Amino acid sequence: MWKHLRSLAFNFRRQAPIGPFIVDFASHRAGLVIEVDGGIHERLDDVALRDGERQLWLQSQGYRVLRFTNQQVENDVAGCVAQVTTVLRGKGWTPADAEDASTQPHVPARGRR
Repeated sequence: MWKHLRSLAFNFRRQAPIGPFIVDFASHRAGLVIEVDGGIHERLDDVALRDGERQLWLQSQGYRVLRFTNQQVENDVAGCVAQVTTVLRGKGWTPADAEDASTQPHVPARGRR
């Protein structure tokens, strides 16, 4: 997944700190977080509850969160990346915009980075 996200020219970071959390992948400029969850996220209620709270907090800071399972990434990484691209385009972003904006900080809806 990391190799594919890096090729999108949206300046994704891996294991990116955001507030009290470390997310799998983030484009701060585009306000997008991508999480890849293992099976434990589906099997344990307390893990799912923490994921939900984490997602709500990230959204409150202006980030959109996309979640994929390990299985989705392993079986169809191209499809996962296509969904990421669709979200970025839906926000009005193109690769050229990402390159032009790479030196400008992202300011999420609540003014936090």
